[in-house]
Amino acid sequence: MGEINRELLFEHKFTTDMNFQSQFEKIKCFRVMDEEGKIINTGNYHKLIPAEKIKKMYETMVTINEADVVFNQAQRQSRISFYMTQTGEEASNIGTAAALEDHDLLFPQYRESGAFLWRGFSIQQMAHQLCGNWKDFGQGKQMPVHYGSKEMNICTVSSPLCTQLPQASGAGYKYRINGENRIAVTYFGEGAASEGDFHPALNFAATLRCQTLFYCRNNMYAISTPIDDQYAGDGIAVRGVSYGMPTIRVDGNDIFAIFAATKKAREMIIKDKRPVLIEAMSYRIGDHSTSDNSSAYRNEKEMEKWQDLLKKFSNPITRLEKYLLREGLITADQNEKLRKDARDAVRESLKIASDLPKPSIDWMFDSVYDGMPKHIAEQREELRAHLRKYPDQYHLENFKDGKAWIK
Repeated sequence: MGEINRELLFEHKFTTDMNFQSQFEKIKCFRVMDEEGKIINTGNYHKLIPAEKIKKMYETMVTINEADVVFNQAQRQSRISFYMTQTGEEASNIGTAAALEDHDLLFPQYRESGAFLWRGFSIQQMAHQLCGNWKDFGQGKQMPVHYGSKEMNICTVSSPLCTQLPQASGAGYKYRINGENRIAVTYFGEGAASEGDFHPALNFAATLRCQTLFYCRNNMYAISTPIDDQYAGDGIAVRGVSYGMPTIRVDGNDIFAIFAATKKAREMIIKDKRPVLIEAMSYRIGDHSTSDNSSAYRNEKEMEKWQDLLKKFSNPITRLEKYLLREGLITADQNEKLRKDARDAVRESLKIASDLPKPSIDWMFDSVYDGMPKHIAEQREELRAHLRKYPDQYHLENFKDGKAWIK
């Protein structure tokens, strides 16, 4: 087990100078390729990934990007009730998922659809969940975009902000005390790092040597609050250092940098039995959600301060596309076909999901308690009696086995 430097804990260097310190040297941002998709790092990190895997990563990024467009439009057409895109942040979740082991447990926030897709959660299953039909794994009990899969080792997305961080600390603690070759990975935004759960989660993980990777997607906005209204220090990375855990800041639109940092972080976590923090710098291109209108707070004057940053980061998909074209791993025609096929597949999946009935009314009472309590069973019988009395007031044909309730 990697040892903590006890001198840092119990020993202090004294001085006769009164010196209040408010900052250190700004943590640099690790990158492998520039905004034009050219490799600028001499560490050959991009060669860690086989060409076929790089192509799969790109295909997954394109697919989730097309899904965001179609599903977001579907909400505007009232075909689904809610949606959240990850436009501009596709590299973060797919780059990390590709670098991890499939048995590592993921605690996502709500912009990790690409990680689900990488693990094998299909676009069709996403459509089922968004429509809340009877094929939804969550039985229609969750908000749209709140995916989850026990088989794929991905915990269900939770609406309350930052609750997944202490949960990931607990899982990582279990893996460490049991000597498992497994880590817990939790995703969150810089806005979530302003929540109360953030600090005890990191402190517990650091002091208890939890096998946990904290991955912060710093996309510059917590809904409508920009980073300059969120913190005055050097971002989120310095907080990892202050809690005594190895920390790195990466270019969140550089999928090679994300993959390399995640792979190395996992090795460190397993070897040294201690958590790691990654802060990925990116930018949220779209609205926070379909309940948000970002033009109300990202007006022309506000956007002026981001121009240089956006030029440096560029689009994560475009950057990888330029790399692939330059390396001859794809052609322009193949790229165009990939996008069209992905768009068609998403549209077809939404059509299929929209045509399926809602979950059985019984499911509203099932899978909540281990055994159904008496008062819940009574409520179910009261509902059945009500539906038998007023069957014409409800569209029971829209629910799986709905008409059976009035027999």
